[in-house]
Amino acid sequence: MAQSALAVLGLLSLGANAQTGPQKLPTTQLTAGMHLIRAEVADDDLERQIGLMHRPSMGASDGMVFVFERPEVQCFWMRNTLIPLSAAFIDDSGTIVNIADMKPQSDDSHCSKKPVRFVLEMNKGWFDKRGLKAGSVIGGAVFKPAVTR
Repeated sequence: MAQSALAVLGLLSLGANAQTGPQKLPTTQLTAGMHLIRAEVADDDLERQIGLMHRPSMGASDGMVFVFERPEVQCFWMRNTLIPLSAAFIDDSGTIVNIADMKPQSDDSHCSKKPVRFVLEMNKGWFDKRGLKAGSVIGGAVFKPAVTR
């Protein structure tokens, strides 16, 4: 598992290195209790590879939700990402499995504690400041069951 995750991370860095500016993706509204989140949706390989790279800042209630086809252990790093982020690893029901704080421009890997289909990145400390932790629920239309193929 660790070797395949590292191989995927290596492949992702090859494609992501070609990106020189921030991408802008369609957004969806998510909720965390009474808090509203405007999240860009990264739901294909290239969008997930680029993520929030090259952005100098992000709005206080803005984020990016990464959507994967099936639950797997998801690992993220911060290469070419300029702002500190917190990543919530979220299961199909919208329940946070774990949260990782990530340093900018780092290749340190941060992984979900179990297979998940969603990762929500927000400004570092966003979840903590709102009392959100493992077991908290994030709501939104994006948290619907995967289509089996």
